Amino acid sequence: MAKSPSINVDFKGVQEKLKSQFTGLDPNDPSQWPGLPRNLLFVAVCAAVIAGLWFAWLKDSDEELIAEKAREQQLREDYRKKAVQAVNLDALRKQLEQVQQYVTQLEKQLPSKAEMDALLSDINQAGLGRSLQFELFRPGAVSVKEYYAELPISVRVTGTYHDIGLFAADIANLSRIVTLNNLTLTPVANREGVLTMDCIAKTFRYLDQDEIALQQKAQGAKK
Repeated sequence: MAKSPSINVDFKGVQEKLKSQFTGLDPNDPSQWPGLPRNLLFVAVCAAVIAGLWFAWLKDSDEELIAEKAREQQLREDYRKKAVQAVNLDALRKQLEQVQQYVTQLEKQLPSKAEMDALLSDINQAGLGRSLQFELFRPGAVSVKEYYAELPISVRVTGTYHDIGLFAADIANLSRIVTLNNLTLTPVANREGVLTMDCIAKTFRYLDQDEIALQQKAQGAKK
């Protein structure tokens, strides 16, 4: 029977041979290194480059992921708000109609330019109707705002405290908006129970379309 050939490996010699390849290496010129250390260095450099690129890609991906999570949270919040609005859409429409009706009602309380003379006459008649004596009734300069105009009127009337109070109540009950501002009461000398009231009555009117256009044009010029 034939015997199988035995393989004798000189491990010590192999070890010495490998060790000799790593001895006396010039770090400034790896191209002159033996094959094994040169190949190992090549593999190490490739691994380092791949690892660097991998971590750089992961960093960018992580930042992108954080940004997308924040965007997702914002979208969820927007969705919840819009869902609530959609559920309450009918109620919101009713509220809008109520607000529009209220605004229309307020606009009706503002006279137009043509109705201002009649309103001034109503204020004067309110004082005369309470037996007050007008010592001053002087409309001032009109102050034009964005959607309305304001007319101040300097008023001085004389009468009893009771009649002046009724006059103020009549002004408050006018169908148009009139306010009494900077009101002062002063006793009249030698006339017991008689007072002089000084005030600034302010009334308001809405602007017509031409005035609104001019006002908007002026606002645009300022900007």
